Amino acid sequence: MALLSSMIDKISNVRVLVIGDIMLDRFIYGKVERISPEAPVPIFKLNHEKKMLGAAGNVVANLAALGCKVTFLGVVGNDDVGKDISDRLSELGIHNHLLRLNGYPSITKIRLIAGNNHLLRADQEEILPVVESLLPKFRRILLSAVKNTDIVLLSDYNKGLLTPLTTPMIIKLCQEYGKKVIIDPKGNNYEKYTGATLVKPNLKEFSEAVGCKYNPAEPDFYEKAKAGAKKLLEKYHIQSLLVTLSEYGMIYISSQNPDEILQIPTEAKEVFDVTGAGDTSLATLGAAIGAGVPVKDAMKLANAASGVVVGKLGTATVTMEELKAALSQKEVAEDGWPQKRKIITLKQAEKIVQRLREEGKTIGFTNGCFDCCHLGHLDSFMQAKKQCDVLIVAVNSDTSVKRYKGENRPIQDEKTRAMLLASLELVDYVIVFEEDSPIHIVEALRPDIVAKEGYTLDKWPEGRLVQSYGGKAVILKRLEGYSTSGLVEKMKG
Repeated sequence: MALLSSMIDKISNVRVLVIGDIMLDRFIYGKVERISPEAPVPIFKLNHEKKMLGAAGNVVANLAALGCKVTFLGVVGNDDVGKDISDRLSELGIHNHLLRLNGYPSITKIRLIAGNNHLLRADQEEILPVVESLLPKFRRILLSAVKNTDIVLLSDYNKGLLTPLTTPMIIKLCQEYGKKVIIDPKGNNYEKYTGATLVKPNLKEFSEAVGCKYNPAEPDFYEKAKAGAKKLLEKYHIQSLLVTLSEYGMIYISSQNPDEILQIPTEAKEVFDVTGAGDTSLATLGAAIGAGVPVKDAMKLANAASGVVVGKLGTATVTMEELKAALSQKEVAEDGWPQKRKIITLKQAEKIVQRLREEGKTIGFTNGCFDCCHLGHLDSFMQAKKQCDVLIVAVNSDTSVKRYKGENRPIQDEKTRAMLLASLELVDYVIVFEEDSPIHIVEALRPDIVAKEGYTLDKWPEGRLVQSYGGKAVILKRLEGYSTSGLVEKMKG
């Protein structure tokens, strides 16, 4: 895994040219608590809104998050949305050639989201008209951009930019200058993709292109997939195909060795949203191949990135740090202890809590030494968990326990204590902290509920802090007859 991590570091030096359909994604978050008396429809109570780049713009955003040097070529309308898209590209530091077309509305997709459920999507879009007068300018810009890039990514959303006229022009220029071109396709007409280095359809798109339905659960799927891939590779002189299979991972077939199929299993363990996962996969795969990473390892990186992004809500990006963390967690899980995924840093916790809040989840927090985990601790966790959707437990480090309990404690080291807590179904995440007090964690995470036994508010600064911003401090009922000190005395006796 260290090797893959070193490959991630190479990505930041890659120059990537992205060409494709760009749009603005608007995510409006809120709650549904009742049905309208006017009609049998839910009443959506708006909370907040997020705007971000969508389609090819999401590919660009993911590349920027990975640290790549990105150039974008696309078309928007000469309107407010087009200006918003242009501004967002500039904020990301993207060198862009954004052609503005009068009379053409920039594409916008609006999603209403309650909790982590999509209620409705409203689209404003028109297919981009063919404007012959723009083609010479498009080719001039394209020629300069292709010369100064390491790899070219085409993000085709079938909105009118990547046509049977422009797409072959792009591929031909890439061939002339020895640049690899990777395509995320749309539709079943692969004629325009002739000569591409790699085409990356999902299973549905692959099925439509071949004209045959595929089911990865069937025992003969791989043989059928190889036969279908051969047809596309031979007919359109495509060098290789990478088919994403959702929960079944992805497969790769090359024209150089069409009888061999390479499969990578999925990384996603808990899926909140698949919006933009294909864009993340394309960006990571393209950047990795552009950096000279072997295809198999590039697939692993793309798969790991997709696994991160489907755990987020809405169109999302993956940073280099998140990708490294995902690979690190995968390495940890492979030693037989998947519970280690639940042991996180404060920085990781901040991002997780932010995502959970967008999903409408209630965050709970408690802390302690938990030296010898006993029934009293379990009872406290049970009480705390009833108050929230997600329970985060902070556990004192060994040095912190010694300062608090004396040199003979803890009996069990911090790794053991953290693992025992992470193994409990009642506990969602564990943070080990060095300080005497966890108040810095409460300040950073701002949980909705903080729970603790044996304290009154006047001696509980964390509880007062949570109450100060409108949260709830819950004093847990102690289960009498259980304590670590009592266990220690019994063992001594």
